[in-house]
Amino acid sequence: MSLSVATWNINSVRLRLDLALRFIEESKPDLLCLQEIKCQDSQFPEQAFAEAGYPFLAVSGQKGYHGVAIVSRLPLRDIDKICFCNQGDCRHISATIHWRKRPIKIHNFYVPAGGDEPDPQINPKFQHKLDFLKEMAAVKADLGDGTLSLLVGDLNIAPLENDVWSHKQLLKIVSHTPIETSLLTAVKKEGGWLDLMRDQIPEPEKIYTWWSYRAKDWAGSNRGRRLDHIWSSPALADLVESLKVYTAMRGWERPSDHVAVMVKFK
Repeated sequence: MSLSVATWNINSVRLRLDLALRFIEESKPDLLCLQEIKCQDSQFPEQAFAEAGYPFLAVSGQKGYHGVAIVSRLPLRDIDKICFCNQGDCRHISATIHWRKRPIKIHNFYVPAGGDEPDPQINPKFQHKLDFLKEMAAVKADLGDGTLSLLVGDLNIAPLENDVWSHKQLLKIVSHTPIETSLLTAVKKEGGWLDLMRDQIPEPEKIYTWWSYRAKDWAGSNRGRRLDHIWSSPALADLVESLKVYTAMRGWERPSDHVAVMVKFK
């Protein structure tokens, strides 16, 4: 039995419910992890997903901002939320599934964007992002009990040179500054995580999952960044059958500025 897990910053699940239903109809992930759902738990369109074949839900939402959710064909157990930095915003949810007689814990993250100025002394949003990343390092891939782990979501950092359209021009732009990229690398290393996207699509090939709304011709200019990620326990890497970035979604009507990424395990 294969297993497929997709991640997507949908930028409002109610506004783009039709796109979510289109994506799951065309791509059929077993689990879809959403970020920036922008609604409270009670407002999440649970029934629409259930009717589409996804009856299991884990959601952590708030009014108008942030919010994460996992919709699933498979039962979700041990649903949990971590409140980072004591901010009260909903940026994490986790749940456990059972696949091939093994538990897999799935973390779904929406890391703070960090504002426009990469200076924590004058930009509290950037300081919040750095603090969030430092706390995030406590999330481990190996739980010591045989559970495998996945960490997915909009991490709002493009860590490698080929994760952005121009490494030199973006070094002072939030999402690709050295302090952010080194912190994210530390989170990955300290947590024992493997970057599945770069394991499957090594550098120097470019990978983008986000294109700004400000670009009149996003495809023509192609000034993208890889802000969305899929990490795993190292043991899961050998089971990867495919990994796909759904670039065409950026050209759908009323799109999110992010596109989905899906990994499929054998």
